Amino acid sequence: MANIERLRVFAAHAAQSVALHGRNEAAVLAAITPALATLIAHDDFLPEAYTKPDPKYYQQYLLYGDPAQNLSIVSFVWGPGQKTPVHNHRVWGLVGILRGGELSADFTEREGRLVPGATELLSPGRVVAVSPRLGDIHQIANAYDDAVSISIHVYGGNIGRIRREVFLPETGEVKPFVSGYVNTDVPNLWAA
Repeated sequence: MANIERLRVFAAHAAQSVALHGRNEAAVLAAITPALATLIAHDDFLPEAYTKPDPKYYQQYLLYGDPAQNLSIVSFVWGPGQKTPVHNHRVWGLVGILRGGELSADFTEREGRLVPGATELLSPGRVVAVSPRLGDIHQIANAYDDAVSISIHVYGGNIGRIRREVFLPETGEVKPFVSGYVNTDVPNLWAA
């Protein structure tokens, strides 16, 4: 059984940080980053239902969403070899690697074109930030072709409902999308 208390404490801290710092992105990230690092240092808090891969598509499970839609906490589960399209977020976000590893490929827009940047291997325990201010366009892939990878994401909005974009670097095409979530329920953070 998952140690849901860790997730409850983290969700409360993240919600309090957003309430305290509001739109001060730097202060919110500074407050939540170490707490996310502490959470992912223990691989015992995520209920089994939110760790399930799909054979075809990566899974985005909502773990917590505040009623004002200023915060969402999500587990991303990557089957072997799965990856996202190149996409943006439109809000600040933190990504903490729990299991496996992810390859993060950054992109920037220059003169109406996407330019690839660095690709970085993110290993368990690592926390990275994204935002329109810091750099918001990337592609994430499971670093492994033979294992599942899981990361915990925290966003400054309800990421499953935010209208975002997918970019096709080879053609320059930009397509709107709303990611949604694969689960229809969320974990009971108040379970004993």
